[in-house]
Amino acid sequence: MVFRQIRALYDDETIAVYQAYPPEIAEPALAAGTFVEPFGMSRMTWIKPSFLWMAYRSGWGTKPGQTRVLRVHLTRAGFEWALAHAALSHYEAGFHESEDAWRKAMESAPVRIQWDPEQTVKLTPTPEVRSIQVGLSGDAVRRYVGEWITGLEDVTAEMQRIRDLAQESPEAAEAELPRERPYPITDELAARIAATAEAPTQP
Repeated sequence: MVFRQIRALYDDETIAVYQAYPPEIAEPALAAGTFVEPFGMSRMTWIKPSFLWMAYRSGWGTKPGQTRVLRVHLTRAGFEWALAHAALSHYEAGFHESEDAWRKAMESAPVRIQWDPEQTVKLTPTPEVRSIQVGLSGDAVRRYVGEWITGLEDVTAEMQRIRDLAQESPEAAEAELPRERPYPITDELAARIAATAEAPTQP
């Protein structure tokens, strides 16, 4: 796989990302079809297109405060708005002109991008393949909650079923994973988020 490439479950109009919350946040959100109180609009919220990275982050949906794993469907237009208004969360020599330029970009951007090692079904990292995390704050959170989300699913049981299957047969568990595939972005967006050039691009 390509080193830095967005891989996701998506169709012509929407893309799926994952978040994990306690029941007191997840249940009202599922009922409303988007996040509502007590979801915190003033905090940065991180969305993850990778099912396995969400499994790693939440301990297969068992960590305190992360016991309900949600698959959030949002518009591709909204997701790409987030990428277009993003800055990397860490300074990278050779990508940024200077640390000062990076800091100024990060301070003004409502979206953060992190590339972390992708995970296997045994939750071991694969440093040669990175998975994107997108952190939303300010205007980006308001757009996410009020405009971009088209629906939510509780996938906690699905995630834990795959966890149990992975103990018996990693190959069988891999076959049950969501069909994530390379997500097409423009060269301009790829450059902004430091994606690897080999990722497929939109015409």
